[in-house]
Amino acid sequence: MSLRAFQDAFRGILDLIQTQRNARIHALAASLVTFSGFWLGLSLLEWAAVVLCIAMVFALEAVNTALEYLTDLISPAYHPIAGKAKDTAAGAVLLGALGAAVVGVLIFGPKIATTLKIF
Repeated sequence: MSLRAFQDAFRGILDLIQTQRNARIHALAASLVTFSGFWLGLSLLEWAAVVLCIAMVFALEAVNTALEYLTDLISPAYHPIAGKAKDTAAGAVLLGALGAAVVGVLIFGPKIATTLKIF
């Protein structure tokens, strides 16, 4: 990958964070999860799962945003198929976020319960 390709990719990531409210929400959640992971002392495998989930959600959000940009360019007026494309891409982000949340509960739930002496 060339330096130019990296610059383009980072410009896309910056645009994602600057323009997409949900990406900022994901960034806040990722920050809280990362802080919690250090606080609770995640294992290497737990970190691997958490990092993969964070990357997956951000990647899905980026693809969703790219599809929305392209759809708006190609079909500036409302079209039902354009709406379906956008809805499906948004659904992919939701599925990824739900999967990440399940992984979070599986990893963090027992650790939080033990730390707070709930069980």
